[in-house]
Amino acid sequence: MIDGQGRGASNAHEPSAPPTSASELIGRLRRVLRPEELNCTCRETLDGALDRFDQLERRREWRRQLATARDHKERISALLVFLSELDALSEAESDRSVFEELALLFIEIGRSAEAGAAALREL
Repeated sequence: MIDGQGRGASNAHEPSAPPTSASELIGRLRRVLRPEELNCTCRETLDGALDRFDQLERRREWRRQLATARDHKERISALLVFLSELDALSEAESDRSVFEELALLFIEIGRSAEAGAAALREL
């Protein structure tokens, strides 16, 4: 971000980190709260505080995404327990609906895996 003097404002977070909704809000706050007449010391203090808050919010979001991925891993583990019933079946199974139920478990595992992967990609 460029400050009122044409200089780049300091940013403590990694430049490659994707912006979060909190980061975008902090950017808007930075534009509003940093008037041109703000003295250099106050501007540096404000920039530092906003950068620290931005980093805290990014870490909070990363923790949330990691927890989401872990939740999906646990869900997959639970579904695998139900899927283990497949080992006891043979092609001669008279109740054919059991195969459809197990197929649905595979589909649900795939969905949970996709959601877990999406959460990790947000990190």
